[in-house]
Amino acid sequence: MLKMENKGEEHRIEVTGYSTGVVNILYTVRDRMESVFDSRTFCSSLYSKHTEEAYRKRDEQVRFDYARRKAVKDAKNLRNNESQHVETDIPPCVTDVISGFYYVSSLPLEVNDTYRFPLSDGAPTVEVQAHVEGKEQVKTKAGTFPAIRVVADALSGSLKGRGRLWIWYSDDAARIPVQMRAKLKWGSLSFTLQRIDRQ
Repeated sequence: MLKMENKGEEHRIEVTGYSTGVVNILYTVRDRMESVFDSRTFCSSLYSKHTEEAYRKRDEQVRFDYARRKAVKDAKNLRNNESQHVETDIPPCVTDVISGFYYVSSLPLEVNDTYRFPLSDGAPTVEVQAHVEGKEQVKTKAGTFPAIRVVADALSGSLKGRGRLWIWYSDDAARIPVQMRAKLKWGSLSFTLQRIDRQ
């Protein structure tokens, strides 16, 4: 589930994900992520994550201190109460895992275009490359959408060579992420749009 809240130039997005069916019995997943970023620049100011995956339970919060050019990460293992505090260097503007999706959606996204941008989740900043592969129809529970297919790869850092992510954005002014697929070393994940609630 994805929820978005706008307060002036500040965007706040919350994403929740959970396992279902047989997977839920074998490997329970209950994850929640939140991103706060500038709607004009897509520079992140805060990224937080609550993870419950099988026996792993963890809270993380990353503050982006642009005055000091630091990502300040505080994490806690909820099973043994171990805490971690880490500071890493960042560029003058950086996206996080969620705001990066929205930065890409703001681009022209013509077929064969390629873009690069910095991304941080509190670990050393990685350079991400997004390439527009093509256009196609995507059928979801929320409807069928003309969509733009984009593939993203990490070009540096710990994520380099560890997987690929495909995102399908609606081919209209809204640029809604209607489908995502990730191919990782240990397996694959997929997400599709279930419904759109307008307030």
